[in-house]
Amino acid sequence: MFSGIFQPIHLLVILVIVMIIWGPGKLPELGEGLGKSIRAFKKAIKDTHASASTPIEDSPPPTPIEHQEEKSANYQEEKGANS
Repeated sequence: MFSGIFQPIHLLVILVIVMIIWGPGKLPELGEGLGKSIRAFKKAIKDTHASASTPIEDSPPPTPIEHQEEKSANYQEEKGANS
């Protein structure tokens, strides 16, 4: 049913319609913007994969709860003193 949906003549018609809508002067800008978007997307995917594959051992150990409570208490004292 859809075996020949994008034949060369269809792509040519689409190109002509795009040229009519945006004009030949705007097409390089559209292509450049599309290329930058694709590169940024690929870089974000690569960075995500790289950060996801980082072993857990490389990350700093979690702060003990007692130390966090001390920090919280110190912050509350400083905040109260400044008010």
